[in-house]
Amino acid sequence: MRILIGGCQQEISTFNPVPCEYDFFDFLRGDEIRATHEGTDSQIGGAISELKSSFGDDLELIFTYDAEGTAAGPLRHSAFMRIAEEFLGPLKEYAGKIDGVYFSMHGAMGTTELLDPEGYLLEEARKILGDDVPIVITMDLHGILTAKMLENINGLASFHTYPHVDFGDTGRRAAKILTRILRDGVKPVVARVRVPAIVRGNELITAKGAFGDQIRYAKKIHDNPEVLSAGFFICNPFTDVPELSSQAYVFTDGNQALAEQHALQMANDFWPNRHIMQGKFLSLEESVVKGALMTGPIAFTDAADAPSSGSSGDSNAIISEMIRANYPHSILAPIVDPAAAAKAHELGVGATFTMGIGGAHDPQFIPLKLDWTVESLTDGIMKCETWKYEPKIGPTAVLRSGNLTLVVTTETVMLVDRALFFKVGLDPKNFHSTIVKSPHTEPAFFDDWVEANFNVDAPGATSANLKTLGHTVCARPIYPLEVDTEFTPKTEVFSRA
Repeated sequence: MRILIGGCQQEISTFNPVPCEYDFFDFLRGDEIRATHEGTDSQIGGAISELKSSFGDDLELIFTYDAEGTAAGPLRHSAFMRIAEEFLGPLKEYAGKIDGVYFSMHGAMGTTELLDPEGYLLEEARKILGDDVPIVITMDLHGILTAKMLENINGLASFHTYPHVDFGDTGRRAAKILTRILRDGVKPVVARVRVPAIVRGNELITAKGAFGDQIRYAKKIHDNPEVLSAGFFICNPFTDVPELSSQAYVFTDGNQALAEQHALQMANDFWPNRHIMQGKFLSLEESVVKGALMTGPIAFTDAADAPSSGSSGDSNAIISEMIRANYPHSILAPIVDPAAAAKAHELGVGATFTMGIGGAHDPQFIPLKLDWTVESLTDGIMKCETWKYEPKIGPTAVLRSGNLTLVVTTETVMLVDRALFFKVGLDPKNFHSTIVKSPHTEPAFFDDWVEANFNVDAPGATSANLKTLGHTVCARPIYPLEVDTEFTPKTEVFSRA
């Protein structure tokens, strides 16, 4: 049994004005994929483990190409076409020589010219490999499932958790589908139901929020051997594309009626909760006033500038309001500003200088001009507290101005925990207020020990105040952009049998 493994993943925000480039990706080629993923809890690691368990010695794994990009603005189209050529090129060598394919994908990519890059890759892969080779993929539940994807795959498995912890399990579920196709001869048919709603907020946390009901339903129906795969996409509301929507999907072994029944049930159960699956905020001004009156420590969640969701990481909106309001407590905040970091490195530790910081990439933010003292300098990579992600931060400086301490990086990095602060020798517990540029971090990182965590209604490319973003491409009407949106449940069925 010869099974080919590869991948291409990235999540973008259409509203980030800075296109990202080829070098925003890490690339693995050939057996580098095995060496990196085998034995790990990644999607590819889970798939490898399951396939080896299923086929034993009667298995040859062929590794081709894996591109994993950081969340960012739209990918420059020329960069994507280079990646596409590198992704598709190795497939030609194995056309007619493999039994099945597994690809690790995300589902929320976008280029400056192409709105469905993953659909393009799958369509082109199908042309190369032919109609008879089963292709199974994994996707993030923030992906946007498209008709082109479904027309070119035989199965998929998506995350069942948010925040995401089931990476390996998702890869194993995808490999089980592929195994059943190859060994048992199942004939997958899929039904999906698109729900005209985009959602955000705490009710999406699967362990305790309302959205968890859909995931529990999807997991329960897996008990039926006719069900090959089921899940629910809450999409990435920042990726403005034609098929942006929440979606239920169910793959069965040839039982179209069963697939439609369960997909409709999940969608119908989801729709009434669309109102509560929205962000709940404090205004910028109110959050600063409240924080000033509290003993602390306080977390100010700036989800509107979350690099893990595709923002540029250079918002100074909250700290600017704090300075304007003469905030009386110590403040710790991260920000991306290559020019400020370079200036600090040029002058050295202990130097002082005056400079505007913020808005280095996104022009909606006006630089905050203050007198700064260089407290420390560093470079290199940061090691996340739980993720195996080790991003390069570039030349980085800790700058202080009065009660404000800024960690200024050259690179935009995902801030999913406290790793950046620890990298530069700072602990948020030693500050009254910390700006947290992530929509949800694990409770131990902040929520378990702060007096309050304010979800601030700040401007930015990844704001959970979805009406403020400016969607122009997605199908309308869609809730909450149009609050009177109606939902008429309708199934779409795809099969390659």
